[in-house]
Amino acid sequence: MLITVVGHICLDVIHHADGSESQGYGGIFYSLAALANIADSNTKIFPVFGIGSKDYPQLIERLSAYKNVDTSGIFKTDGQTNQVHLYYQDNNHRIECSKDIAKPIPFKKIKPYLDTNMILINMISGFDITLETLDEIRMAVREEKIPVFLDVHSLSLGINEDGKRYRRSIPDWRRWLFMLHTVQMNEEETAGLANEKPDEEYLIKQITALNTNNVIITRGSKGCTLFKDEHKHIERFDFAGIETERTLDSTGCGDVFAAAYCAKYIRAKDEKISTEYANEVAAMNATFKSSNEIDRLSKFKINENKK
Repeated sequence: MLITVVGHICLDVIHHADGSESQGYGGIFYSLAALANIADSNTKIFPVFGIGSKDYPQLIERLSAYKNVDTSGIFKTDGQTNQVHLYYQDNNHRIECSKDIAKPIPFKKIKPYLDTNMILINMISGFDITLETLDEIRMAVREEKIPVFLDVHSLSLGINEDGKRYRRSIPDWRRWLFMLHTVQMNEEETAGLANEKPDEEYLIKQITALNTNNVIITRGSKGCTLFKDEHKHIERFDFAGIETERTLDSTGCGDVFAAAYCAKYIRAKDEKISTEYANEVAAMNATFKSSNEIDRLSKFKINENKK
């Protein structure tokens, strides 16, 4: 099995609510490292993104620990790697400031990795790929019916002159959410997606009418909801939050959730099973203080012989 992962990497500086600070790789690294730890032994992972030339050797060395990750799709870029400062008021609310956001990943870099079993596109910066590139990906895999999973993430974030991110609606959101296997959003992203601010139920109906089969809304410590379109009938499945001994940092939980869903889905081919599994894995990620602890997710490693 093969999974292609597309999205920007970041160097995260996390300012915790208790006044402490931690640093580590962020952005698509959370999805990539989660997949490397939990995917079954017969699954290969192909990340596609750029990183600043001076940071490239250290990242490749870090990823060399994962024998199931093929780094041939990671390329060097000019300038600085995107650095993100995350200021937490509490475990679930933060202010995000970005510097040196990378250019969109061009389709020519992604195209060699589209002969795959699943494509995970995580809009880490919101500028990871253009809408035109997403259209090219959809067209390239349509006949093979390769599932495309889109995490909306920062697509609904603007950026001001100080680098501070702010919530904004997406005027062409229907084009972004068209003809996908699954769309993932958190509650805040869902509420701010459309300028007309429809209620959640009505918005889900509009999204599934776009030939997108599944919508997942993550709800932090409250769990998540899967909306599944079955022959024009929308089924709702709610998954409660997972209690943990501690919650230190929610950074990367959405990225880990998306990765866990994709890793499970290519084996189970079941949206409910995959969502439940992703909910559990993401909850554990919240007990880590940064991505430096992410290899502990290996306790959730998937057995390809079991659903």
